[in-house]
Amino acid sequence: MSSLLTSPLKRKIFNAVSCALLLTSATSFAQSNSIKLMVGFPPGGGTDVIARVLGEQLSQVLGTPVVVDNRAGAGGQIAAQALKAAPADGTVLFLSHDHTISILPLVTKAPGFKPDTDFVPVAGFATFANGIALSGAVPDTSLEQFIKAVREQRQGKASIGVPAPNSVPEFLVKVLAAQYKVDLVSVPYRGSAPMLADMLGNQIPAGVASVPDFIEFQKAGKVRMVAVMGSKRQDVIPDTPTFAELGIKGFEDLPYYGIFAPKGTPPATIERLGNALAKVLEMSQVRQRLVAMGLTVEYMSSQALSQRESAYTKNWARIIEASGFKAQ
Repeated sequence: MSSLLTSPLKRKIFNAVSCALLLTSATSFAQSNSIKLMVGFPPGGGTDVIARVLGEQLSQVLGTPVVVDNRAGAGGQIAAQALKAAPADGTVLFLSHDHTISILPLVTKAPGFKPDTDFVPVAGFATFANGIALSGAVPDTSLEQFIKAVREQRQGKASIGVPAPNSVPEFLVKVLAAQYKVDLVSVPYRGSAPMLADMLGNQIPAGVASVPDFIEFQKAGKVRMVAVMGSKRQDVIPDTPTFAELGIKGFEDLPYYGIFAPKGTPPATIERLGNALAKVLEMSQVRQRLVAMGLTVEYMSSQALSQRESAYTKNWARIIEASGFKAQ
């Protein structure tokens, strides 16, 4: 090696080659250490779109590729179990709403994970409202009209799609059935995308899901939202009343969206990821996109998301218990 460095020209060549090798190694390292952002629902649904909007900008802020990984099935249960088994180094994250984190552990005897002991909140970024929408072929323009048609034209029975079994949307269907004394049958799907496909194909007359799931089809006139959760109307659909306005109480507390990591992920890593998400939410184009989808953008630190999750879970534990439902 010493003889190679005797000539100045040879030394320059050697140094250039060494630098190139180091750069190649660094690039390969960065690519092999991309962040996997898991989503528990199929591509095309509201949660998937949100993950891709945030993932693209997180890649820029973190300087690391963020790849959306759809682990659809069982209302996010498959993705949650995968997160539990993932390395606690910040390379695998889970973007989820309330159903997987708060509701599944309440309605499933053995979900295969415990949020409090298996996950650590990274940060929250929004709240949203669930609501009921009618398929485009249904002529009714309000929930009351639809219920009247169910009684008079459908022999008091109708199928209502929900994105997952034993979910907030399914419990909402049960409440509506009891409130109006009609036979509303929940039809569970593996996410909102296949449910919406059946709604657009007029296979089912109505569905319950989040405003982000429905909003683009609502704007296109392909579905019609007739009631939403929350204590006030949603800005993106100001003409749609809340359930409370229709006399259906108990659905004022809004669900949340957040990002979670495996338990044991270093606090410094959680802080770095949370700060990156905060920067992304400050970008006007991101906020505008999320708001247009029907989200209320609200950054929540790891601690704030943990508190939000705990309060929401306790509230729904009371609702589920009062319904008489038993974990399955």
